[in-house]
Amino acid sequence: MGLQQMWRLVWRFNSFKRTDIILQHLRMSKHTDAAEVLLERKGCAGVITLNRPKFLNALNISMIRHIYPQLKNWEQDPETFLIIIKGAGGKAFCAGGDIRAISEAGKANQKIAQDFFREEYMLNNAIGSCQKPYVALIHGITMGGGVGLSVHGQFRVATEKSLFAMPETAIGLFPDVGGGYFLPRLRGKLGYFLALTGFRLKGRDVYAAGIATHFVDSEKLGMLEEDLLALKSPSKENIADVLDAYHAKSKIDQDKSFILEEHMDKINSWFSANTLEQIIENLQQDGSSFALEQLKVISKMSPTSLKITLRQLIEGSSKTLQEVLTMEYRLSQACMGGHDFYEGVRAVLIDKDQSPKWKPADLKEVTDEDLNEYFKSLGSNDLKF
Repeated sequence: MGLQQMWRLVWRFNSFKRTDIILQHLRMSKHTDAAEVLLERKGCAGVITLNRPKFLNALNISMIRHIYPQLKNWEQDPETFLIIIKGAGGKAFCAGGDIRAISEAGKANQKIAQDFFREEYMLNNAIGSCQKPYVALIHGITMGGGVGLSVHGQFRVATEKSLFAMPETAIGLFPDVGGGYFLPRLRGKLGYFLALTGFRLKGRDVYAAGIATHFVDSEKLGMLEEDLLALKSPSKENIADVLDAYHAKSKIDQDKSFILEEHMDKINSWFSANTLEQIIENLQQDGSSFALEQLKVISKMSPTSLKITLRQLIEGSSKTLQEVLTMEYRLSQACMGGHDFYEGVRAVLIDKDQSPKWKPADLKEVTDEDLNEYFKSLGSNDLKF
């Protein structure tokens, strides 16, 4: 056999081996189109990795369509004791839904604007009702849709790099993905404040606010995950014990008080009002620099979004998660048919001039009749579980 022939054989054998190894990997875990989300069985757990680091792991409809059935399978699988969800790339868990794509689809009247919200909210509900312990590692930016993928699960682990916000009123939307359920259930009126202003919480404050259940120093996150995966047929209590142990040992900002602690009494009093006009009056009357700062922020938001959001939270405070998601689906479709969402996306994400022209531009012009239209049943198009 000549040398050339021999090399050819070796090359063919190696490339066959490579192909075989690749196929084996694919069989072991479901890596989806361009692997935007990785779904893997590891140890005792099903692991979901949001894998669009360039886009801060923003959630699109194809990711939702891969996660939902796999979550349901793992929930039924007697060999899966735990579900872990995390983001790739270290910068973000998930910075939200792919709002730009939804805006373009909505403008073109494509069905995806209906399907995206419907399927996203179905996934939020599946997480909220999941029978298996669900651990979200909310390291990095966690906003909007990323909050929906984490906050309804049993365990949420923040790190010093966590950044939480629900900034939807700035883009003509409202804090959806079950925001109407979890926000009014935070202590006092904290959730109302976060929803209307889009205020950002960082690091240990995400835990102090009650959004995360545990706090772990980010350098220990890999070890925490390994310890969870190594558990043998764990119960919910076993999982909680591991998380509690890591939480107890975390040192970063251990003695720092909650960033809003000194303002909580005022926040509770200002945001107890049942109308936006009254909240604004409360802030004006207070006149402190913190109050005036919030006033400035609120004045930039969509007046329609602000009024929708306040009513969403007041109504959501006494509804179940499913009832809230049904209500929010109605609101999402009304926003898709309105003006402010497209204008907000233009000003914040496309042209980035940060000066949206809201319609109506004044709170006084958003009437109760207008609001009722947003909350109206969609009949046979309502979200059903």
